[in-house]
Amino acid sequence: MWYNGLLDFTAWQVVAATLLMTHVTIVAVTVYLHRYSAHRSLELNGALKHFFRFWLWLTTGQNTREWTAIHRKHHAKCETADDPHSPVIKGLGTVMRTGAELYREEAKNAETLRIYGKNCPEDWIERNLYSRFTMGGIVLMAVLDLLLFGIIGITVWAVQMIWIPFWAAGVVNGLGHAVGYRNFECRDAATNLVPWGILIGGEELHNNHHTYPNSAKLSVRKWEFDMGWLWIRLFSALRLAKVNRIAPIAHRIPGKGSMDMDTAMAILNNRFQIMAQYRKHVIGPLVKQELARVDHSLRHRLRRAKRLLAREPSLLNERNHARINTMLETSQALKVIYEKRLALQLIWARTSSNGHDMLAAMKEWVHEAEASGIQSLRDFADSLKTYSLRPATA
Repeated sequence: MWYNGLLDFTAWQVVAATLLMTHVTIVAVTVYLHRYSAHRSLELNGALKHFFRFWLWLTTGQNTREWTAIHRKHHAKCETADDPHSPVIKGLGTVMRTGAELYREEAKNAETLRIYGKNCPEDWIERNLYSRFTMGGIVLMAVLDLLLFGIIGITVWAVQMIWIPFWAAGVVNGLGHAVGYRNFECRDAATNLVPWGILIGGEELHNNHHTYPNSAKLSVRKWEFDMGWLWIRLFSALRLAKVNRIAPIAHRIPGKGSMDMDTAMAILNNRFQIMAQYRKHVIGPLVKQELARVDHSLRHRLRRAKRLLAREPSLLNERNHARINTMLETSQALKVIYEKRLALQLIWARTSSNGHDMLAAMKEWVHEAEASGIQSLRDFADSLKTYSLRPATA
């Protein structure tokens, strides 16, 4: 019958087709717009890029240059008043409800497009079709859905239209800076929503991405899964993509007992992973030890100690700082490892442009850590000496 459309699908087939089409849209956003256009973490075949541009025109009306510029500005100005969609500044509810509107508002900012929108498509079809008739693709998609699926095609089209505004502009940009877990203490509030980046193509692993924004692969732990990376691997196998960068791999040389320039550079490259190890092997065990040592009446002071002592300082509020001061008054050992953590981060901030200064500062930090009398800190200092830019040779 005409109202069932040309395909005459059953209800379940319509659901499957809708999910398939929304997944293609997610792949277009995460692989083409995000990892390729905004961050250049990979290269894509010209035909594949054009397919993604065409599909996004149909399903979102999204302009490549606008999306790219806004996302780059988000990274450059993250969690500041200039961030186009920071829930820390604008409020979680605002970003969740009006994420798409925030994008459209920022797209009107010519300065944003000028500064952050470089190296985006400006060919004939972009100028005369995709950018000129942004609603044309959406209308065409509505017509196609009606022809293919019949009356239910209106619902199919509606789902397609809200998919990216809800999941990407709302959930990732909103909840991805508010709830979830953090592998790394990057300088903004980005979180991993879940360890399995399937529904939103890997964008769920937002903390990993903000830590290593130029990595084509968003998963970093063995138990994390990035659907977008799976597609990139497939495209690479078909010679439709070439990966430029992924997160650095921390190489260790067992038995290495001295620090050299190679060690210092390796530590700098892997500083976020190293600080995650500091949280796990220094802060965690010592907090547990101090909880067992102090009187029961003082244990409440150390509540959430592991999390707060490892937190990026710029993300702490006044109440957090007050709690940390209370913890440090309770334990001299915690005070030492907290101050050493801040000192280690300060080395990277002050000396990263001068390898020799950084090496000297790292050697001094290791010497002080070894003299601290805290075994977990001494063990960590020894482990730093084993880092290398290159894997151990047989």
